[in-house]
Amino acid sequence: MITGDLKSQIDKVWEAFWTGGLSNPITVIEQMTYLLFIRRLDELQTQKESKANLLKKPIEDPIYTADEAELRWSHFKNMDPEVMYRLFTKDQGVFDFLRNVGNKSAAFSKFMKGATFMIPTPRLLAQVVEMISNINMSDRDTKGDVYEYLLSKIASAGQNGQFRTPRHIIRMMVDMVQPTLEDVICDPSCGTAGFLTVAGEYIREHFEKDLYTDSVKAHFQQKMFMGMEFDPTMIRIGGMNLMLHGIENPQLMDVDALSEANTGFADKATLVLANPPFKGSLDREAVDGKILAVVDSKKTELLFLALILKGLKLGGRCAVIVPDGVLFGSSKAHLQIRQELIDRQKLQAVISMPSGVFKPYAGVSTAVLVFTKTNSGGTDQVWFYDMQADGFSLDDKRQPVEANDIADIVNRYHHLPAESTRRRTDKSFMVPLKEIQDNKYDLSINRYKEVVYEEKTYEKPSVIIGQIEALDAERAELLNQLKAMLA
Repeated sequence: MITGDLKSQIDKVWEAFWTGGLSNPITVIEQMTYLLFIRRLDELQTQKESKANLLKKPIEDPIYTADEAELRWSHFKNMDPEVMYRLFTKDQGVFDFLRNVGNKSAAFSKFMKGATFMIPTPRLLAQVVEMISNINMSDRDTKGDVYEYLLSKIASAGQNGQFRTPRHIIRMMVDMVQPTLEDVICDPSCGTAGFLTVAGEYIREHFEKDLYTDSVKAHFQQKMFMGMEFDPTMIRIGGMNLMLHGIENPQLMDVDALSEANTGFADKATLVLANPPFKGSLDREAVDGKILAVVDSKKTELLFLALILKGLKLGGRCAVIVPDGVLFGSSKAHLQIRQELIDRQKLQAVISMPSGVFKPYAGVSTAVLVFTKTNSGGTDQVWFYDMQADGFSLDDKRQPVEANDIADIVNRYHHLPAESTRRRTDKSFMVPLKEIQDNKYDLSINRYKEVVYEEKTYEKPSVIIGQIEALDAERAELLNQLKAMLA
């Protein structure tokens, strides 16, 4: 667990970045990410050297040559700030090496394209290097927590509707779908890779001993985690997040997930976890025709649902966050995607979340859809849950509170047969397929939830007027007493 001292140190470095003129949180995290990559490269080189010494053999595929030794973290971390800064910024220096590291380490190459060094002063560089040097990088939990703490400082939505999904909401979704060792887990709009890292943590918690098996370990490190993201900065941040959580070679693709260029996703995933962007629309001409065949729309939230169906293997399952409009929108495209999920696939659950879940980033009401790809139907009844609290206040401050439905949601989802007896006045209940079809495939919980109105009785108007007059008389008497005291 990250300590208070380390949090305080990160906060100080963060303030130093802002003082130095870097006010965009994404830029700050990106610059820290570069330095974490550089330190990780030095660690990998040290591991290679230890292995070579143990086996009395030359180093296999060295990351650094003898001439590049000064570019290693262990060499420059204690340098004078001015000397260190020159080493970073000169031709063939530390940052040039980082940009070209793909020639020596394929796992890093996809993340470094277009990297730009923006730390403005030697003093700030020295501060950040010192802070990162104090992180115990041998402890996966600590370095993962440190990066999560950095990511929590992203305090504004991105230009394309991107914002960070709260970690406890991700964990709820992961606990519902329960990833396995055989899964290929994908997030087609991965951003900072929060869903993939939490899924990785779940696998480690439940299958720790199995991960020592070579074949299982290879699948976990190289094939289990897939992600698409067209923003190169987010690819770098997401890649670093996964690496710091012990996933060394994630399959992250720098591609527009909705375009025809996204060929690496089709029928490959067995599990999709996602919170796709749902802000505005895009150019229909740029969208893959196979996606448009499922839903003819420009709205990204609808297109991503079609993309997920395209990417899932038969029998694959999905938990995805959608804006409420997807549940009840009356356009042809909205109806088309709901019919697809309900009639041709197996829709299992709709969890309606309160609008404050994504504050301060956005105040939109959202829901989690859970479904399985069958291409032959299978929906017989759908489980609805009306989430009213997630453990935090639903205002911009998002302070911890006692009220929290998440544990109840996960527990009830894994015991759905018991839900069939619950009434429509409860937080959760089942709705049969026929009823949903008769309601034009409406999936909003308010369509089916029954509200019990409590009858209130009030006094007659004449009695209330008399009470007001009595209060007025009492007030006048007290006022007269006060005047007499002041006379």
